[in-house]
Amino acid sequence: MSTIKIPPVLRPSTGGEKHVEATGGTVGEVLRALTDAHSELGPQLFAEDGSLNRYVNVYLNDEDVRVLDGLGTAVVESDTVVILPAMAGGT
Repeated sequence: MSTIKIPPVLRPSTGGEKHVEATGGTVGEVLRALTDAHSELGPQLFAEDGSLNRYVNVYLNDEDVRVLDGLGTAVVESDTVVILPAMAGGT
């Protein structure tokens, strides 16, 4: 199972868990397994067409998946997936 690091803003949807484990052979499969277990995360992570929401950054072992193979990026059990919602605001 891959480990998914959950940011504080999304932790209420995972019962407060900082780390969640999920299975899958790609980043997309791992994230879908996460949303299957925690359905509230689905609309926050994915757009209606199934692509990654543009306001969410996902990293695989510190590499942005958008510069890799996106949701099709291969993962192995020792990998860590990090979800970082985009922040906006300021003066």
